[in-house]
Amino acid sequence: MLTVTSVNVNGLRAAAKKGFVPWLAGTAADVICLQEVRAEAHQLPDEVREPEGWHTVHAPALAKGRAGVSLYTRREPDRVRIGFGSSEFDASGRYVEADLPGVTVASLYLPSGDVGTDKQDEKMRFMGEFLPYLRELKAKSAADGREVVVCGDWNIAHREADLKNWKGNRKNSGFLPEEREWLGQVFEEYVDVMRALHPEAEGPYSWWSYRGRAFDNDSGWRIDYQVATAGLARRAVKAWVERAATHGERWSDHAPVTAVYDLK
Repeated sequence: MLTVTSVNVNGLRAAAKKGFVPWLAGTAADVICLQEVRAEAHQLPDEVREPEGWHTVHAPALAKGRAGVSLYTRREPDRVRIGFGSSEFDASGRYVEADLPGVTVASLYLPSGDVGTDKQDEKMRFMGEFLPYLRELKAKSAADGREVVVCGDWNIAHREADLKNWKGNRKNSGFLPEEREWLGQVFEEYVDVMRALHPEAEGPYSWWSYRGRAFDNDSGWRIDYQVATAGLARRAVKAWVERAATHGERWSDHAPVTAVYDLK
């Protein structure tokens, strides 16, 4: 069995002070994909930078205090790659992947965007470059007899069932028609593991604003995905969101998204 967890930590140093460390100590995951780490490796406390029993890869952004992705694996990876061959984005702390036996696991932090600003333009450029890479990765992995799972904060809700207030967000970044269409193209190549296992569910949401009572009312977005090649997706036996019991027990505005794959 391979258990994979993905979570946007909303600043790993802050999360470490709020409960990430005991969560890490208690998790049954074999692989953890982190996004929005917002720190260089030397800035992280020892128990987070190189925790006992884990092999870690940290890919910070060149811009201080922004983005950043990490991978934690119980087994030492056979190969690690930071970035996907983009002159604009490879130093932006947006993508890291590692080869484990038979499976490539990646951590992705897709730009959040903001309609009418440079941030949205950046997001669209990233999407334009990343989809061809996903297709290339799928083809190469198939040729090598490998499966792939790309985990992370994709910052797009694909369907109306993926966010509570979809009617009020139709013109906002994260639910724009062109973003949803792009994610649909991704899902022509890969499988949304959570949705495949829970086809009729509302959500389950993985992000809730800190404003108001969004968490208490479960007024959230499902923007954190595990996106797998078809062969691996067929082996997914369960997937769930590790939603905190109370607002006060959250150590991020996102919740971990976990899936278990039967590799036998």
